[in-house]
Amino acid sequence: MTLDGRTALVTGSTSGIGRAAAEALAARGAHVIVTGRDAAKAAEVVAGIEHASGVARPVIADLATPSGLTALAALDDVDILVNNAGYYRFAPTTATNQALFDALVDVNLRAPFLLGQALIPKMAARGHGAVVNVSTVAARVGTSTSAAYGAVKAGLESITRAWAAEFGPSGVNVNAIAVGPTHTPGTDAVVQVLEGLTRAFPLGRLFRPEEIADAIAYLAGADYLHGATLAVDGGASVVVPAPR
Repeated sequence: MTLDGRTALVTGSTSGIGRAAAEALAARGAHVIVTGRDAAKAAEVVAGIEHASGVARPVIADLATPSGLTALAALDDVDILVNNAGYYRFAPTTATNQALFDALVDVNLRAPFLLGQALIPKMAARGHGAVVNVSTVAARVGTSTSAAYGAVKAGLESITRAWAAEFGPSGVNVNAIAVGPTHTPGTDAVVQVLEGLTRAFPLGRLFRPEEIADAIAYLAGADYLHGATLAVDGGASVVVPAPR
């Protein structure tokens, strides 16, 4: 699958899944806009892509701020939007205060919606485009600490379906990926907990960012898919662990 000539914006692409997605899209021929809050990390990702004969450029933006959203919303050449940047925090309902709830909504739901609102109509006007929203298995599997985080990601999956209906007739395919436990720099502190969880899944191990990136790149070029949420979770969403 080739993405030659397309420009892809991957939010949160200075590390983890976002970085792997940027590299995977570049390897398939896309010109990648690398974005995040850290200019040095963004430059490192861009240099790596260019070293591999890809094309990339950095745009520094914090999606939790109005200025960051404005900087990305003003882009005119985006053919592929990967809403990957996210903020995750697992907590019981009674321990979820207003500030935490607002942070989860702002980064995981509000920012993707506003970026889509700004960028997708530009794709539709050109008659082609793709959006991949990065969700999580927590959007469909309940746990005692995922009420807020799972709810905002479920909202993102709902937006995915609505955008598919709204923009699909104009040539823009919108899909989502529901990610299972993945070992990234952001999960280093809880990797042992995640490994314990995944032992009950058919895959039996954590994902690598590159494996998630392959699925993102697939959806970016799958013009025949509309409104789908691809579960890349090692079977977590369909298997109930055996009683102990």
